[in-house]
Amino acid sequence: MNSEINQLSIKELLRGDVEYVIPMYQRNYAWEEGEITQLIQDVIDYLPKNGDKARNYYIGTLVVYERQDSKTPVFETIDGQQRLTTLSLLTSYLKNARLVDLVWYSTLSIHFDSREHSRATFAAIFEGKFNNDPAEVLAEKQINIGILNGYRLIKKVLPQKLKENGVSPQQFADYLFNDVQIMRVKVPADTDLNQYFEIMNNRGEQLEKHEVLKARMMEQLQGCKQSQMCLHAVWEACANMERYVQMGFTLEQRGSIFGEKDWGQFRVEDFDDLRAALHSTQEMLATEGSSLTLDQIIAKAPIGVEQDQYQSSEDAPERFNTVIDFPNFLLHVLRVDTQADIPLDDKRLLDTFETHVLKQPDPVAAVAAVKRFTFSLLRCKYLFDQYVIKREFIKGADGWSLKRFKWNDGGERSRAGRGSYVNTFGEEDGSEGINRRILMLLSAFHVSMPTLVYKHWLNAALHHLFQAKQVEAQAYLQHMESVAKAFVFDRFLATEKGLDYFAMIYENQGICQTHGESIAADTFEPRLTFGKIENNLVFNFLDYLLWLEHGASEPVKSYEFTFRSSVEHYYPQRPLPGHAQLDVDTLMSFGNLCLISHDKNSRLSNFMPAAKKEFYQNNAIDSVKQHLMMKAEPWDAGAILMHYEQMKDVLLNSLASKHETE
Repeated sequence: MNSEINQLSIKELLRGDVEYVIPMYQRNYAWEEGEITQLIQDVIDYLPKNGDKARNYYIGTLVVYERQDSKTPVFETIDGQQRLTTLSLLTSYLKNARLVDLVWYSTLSIHFDSREHSRATFAAIFEGKFNNDPAEVLAEKQINIGILNGYRLIKKVLPQKLKENGVSPQQFADYLFNDVQIMRVKVPADTDLNQYFEIMNNRGEQLEKHEVLKARMMEQLQGCKQSQMCLHAVWEACANMERYVQMGFTLEQRGSIFGEKDWGQFRVEDFDDLRAALHSTQEMLATEGSSLTLDQIIAKAPIGVEQDQYQSSEDAPERFNTVIDFPNFLLHVLRVDTQADIPLDDKRLLDTFETHVLKQPDPVAAVAAVKRFTFSLLRCKYLFDQYVIKREFIKGADGWSLKRFKWNDGGERSRAGRGSYVNTFGEEDGSEGINRRILMLLSAFHVSMPTLVYKHWLNAALHHLFQAKQVEAQAYLQHMESVAKAFVFDRFLATEKGLDYFAMIYENQGICQTHGESIAADTFEPRLTFGKIENNLVFNFLDYLLWLEHGASEPVKSYEFTFRSSVEHYYPQRPLPGHAQLDVDTLMSFGNLCLISHDKNSRLSNFMPAAKKEFYQNNAIDSVKQHLMMKAEPWDAGAILMHYEQMKDVLLNSLASKHETE
């Protein structure tokens, strides 16, 4: 049976001549800031530049089932509803903000089966009969938190991305609605939907770009099987980002590369040294498969990996979740290795490596480039595992960790030995405090910049670690604190046109260029108001500073950074009857704002400060700033102004302090 496939522009998709129903069996809308930012950035990246002719950007597939006996076409959405919902929210925002003329968007095309709160929330958004936020016209029982949060995130992210990339709303809208294409696949009327879902869930994965890249690199080394085997071993060891790299090698290989004692060192100096360290294992593998083709070599897993009895169940890969995936990590390694301003965008993975590695003046140079990258990949993965945070799941709980792999064998290599993970900076040197500080700072970066293409903080960390002859805790901490200040002040707060990330990391070496005495109040202060704060790092870096200052006692002592995307007005914009309405400048002041999770924002948005404080007495705090705000009574215009001045001073004072550790 053949499916009916239509290629549609986004305007054709959403103009309202057909209905798209989200059935009850579909999960609720769940896209967060990372996915929404990525979609917007993808569209911007494909905009024609320098007078080039626009080319289509294919945004994916929408799989639908046409319901029978309807006057107008009604499509039940089987696959692609998250993307469809986001596109509908994005179009509604552009209409409501009156940034472009969308006279054609007069009928809402997305509907929900038996989900009144979803229908009501989307209707309120589409109709746009509110001043600042859809929650103004909704009763609490009418709110779908996920949909409302998606709209709020678009309202925050889209203007930022347009400004960052020098794109006008009209340019964005013209390209989005006319040149962004989606493939609508209509399954046959007699399709067994249960069987279809089973097929969808069990379909094989396509060959990924990084696998194609590996094959291309192997081809460059085709004159030397030993070099190919070296590249293959490194690639396979690094590809699982959630596994410490030592566990990706065989027992013999670990001792050669990471030291016989505890597998905790990096003993090789370059590709040739690495190839020699692996020589005996490679020789053994080549002997047993001397007639292997290139494809067979690529498909063959290193001997002993995964079946290694030295790896205890506690050390299984699922213990850790990483902050980045492998294709994006490859681009970070390439940027660190070449120090070239390459895009950290895995959509351009093959083109980027073609330019910077594979396309060389002659075959000898191409071989050298592949070897150099292979060695840098292994070294960066080792550094990443040792010095970058992971999410750790152990004993039914999870939290951020900054740990290194440590092997204990009682002085003798035996099956009784055991691998474990210990604080990277701690135990032996008595510096547990600095380990927590680095962990807190890196997690503040990560939750502020959830989109993979914007993990510039990670690139700054890897650049520092890669350049250091020996990683020292104090130097690493001071460098990343300086990077945080550079991002906050040089890009978000202190200059009209924020500095470029690459320039801050590589040209300025992470050193903040802003000095307290040079900050102009008429530039700085407006950027600390609601709707003007460009990145959540402003809130989270402040929380890091406040944690340093107030972290001796609970609940601040055990505070942890989490993904919070909603800016709350602690004194509500719409106070309950009988309470004073504050002036707009006071309401929108940084002194009245704190970062919380979007579900709490929806539930508590109209509560008065006293009610919010009572709620948090039985719940964990969302931010240190919020915790300090709750200590002030009463929370009125005077308290807001005082808190604003205190928070501004904390930020500005950080420019004159290195926050020395004890």
